[in-house]
Amino acid sequence: MRITKYKWQKCLIALILLLSSLILGISNHQAMAATVSDYNTNQVNLDVKAAIAIDAKNGQVLYAKNASQKMPIASMSKLITIYLTLQAIKNNKLSWNQKVKPTKQIVKVSQNPDYSGVPLYSGHSYTIKQLYQSTLIQSANGSAMLLAQSVAGSQQKFVSQMRALVKNWGIKGAKLYTPDGLPNYTQGKDAYTNVSKNSENELSASDMAVIVDKLLTDFPEVTKTTKIAHMNFNDHGKITKMDNWNWMLKGLSQYDPNYPLDGLKTGTTDAAGACFTGTMVKNGRRIITVVMGAKHKDGTDPSRFTQTKKLLNYVFSNYQLYIMKKNQAIDGAKTVSVPDGKSETANLVMQKDTGIWIQNGKSISAKFSEKQLAAPIKAGQKIGNFEIRSIPSIKSDKGVELPATVKNDVAKANIFVRIWRAIFH
Repeated sequence: MRITKYKWQKCLIALILLLSSLILGISNHQAMAATVSDYNTNQVNLDVKAAIAIDAKNGQVLYAKNASQKMPIASMSKLITIYLTLQAIKNNKLSWNQKVKPTKQIVKVSQNPDYSGVPLYSGHSYTIKQLYQSTLIQSANGSAMLLAQSVAGSQQKFVSQMRALVKNWGIKGAKLYTPDGLPNYTQGKDAYTNVSKNSENELSASDMAVIVDKLLTDFPEVTKTTKIAHMNFNDHGKITKMDNWNWMLKGLSQYDPNYPLDGLKTGTTDAAGACFTGTMVKNGRRIITVVMGAKHKDGTDPSRFTQTKKLLNYVFSNYQLYIMKKNQAIDGAKTVSVPDGKSETANLVMQKDTGIWIQNGKSISAKFSEKQLAAPIKAGQKIGNFEIRSIPSIKSDKGVELPATVKNDVAKANIFVRIWRAIFH
């Protein structure tokens, strides 16, 4: 069939219109965990193997030392166990008052004073709430094992859930073998198969920051328990006094009113040394810190808390929380192309008030996440992000992201203008 010149013109116009409509839209990809290793490392001398401090709101990294290296995390592992427990309760697979009984192996671990401060007994029933509280406050390993069994049916199935969870969060290379963080051999019959008996859970400080951020975001109520300094564990009338291993809580030996922590979790093994994940709110922003491999001479050594205070002091002495105001422009990303708009460019501004920590004496510059936008656009709607690439974030490999909009509405140009631009631009 012969295609006439008129038909060719119609096809050309149709193709031009099609191409003019194929404008890049706003990306809605799921944020993955970004790899962060060292940041401002030399600005404070921390006597730990690895550390990180972040703002939970936007994932902004305030400090990082060796934060991407995988190393033993000990009982900080229990935060994954707690997340899966809370998730099971949310999904009605477990209930707070549900009673469960420990296996002989769980009883054995729980009654070993080197492994657990809360003994469990054969034939006794315990509520999920009791196990949850003792896992977080006393770091009771038997309680963590029984939670794992209750959630998944067996410890190995639970470890598979742990692995799937962190993988879904973008954490790569995780080594997870137990729900409590003890070396594999301590689990006896519940030990993970086909790995060394000495295998321990290993993650990086950056990985732990991601885990804590997810836990606090999805289940913020966890701090109602992690901030409890003392509680009794009532086992059919037998009382076990539980003292929180987070000594920075009010009423405990390392409390400092300048750092009013409300969580979160310690961890200690020979391989891990002394570890601690802490969290507190400052200027309305939740700060998360992780220190790994601090000194641990004996059970009275406060080194991990000393180093945490040093890290927090660095952050609060060297940063100011700056609120980027709604409709404020940012250097480096003030306009964006809108090829099919009445105006071919639009001014970019902040969509809403959003905080970012800025180091004393420094300023920020941004890139816009989109190359161009498609009209029509309403002022106030989120149309992308300002990317502060000079400041790392655990939530994005593009740095800290701040929500952007256009300053004024952008109407769509009429069809003749769009055709003209497509042909002659």
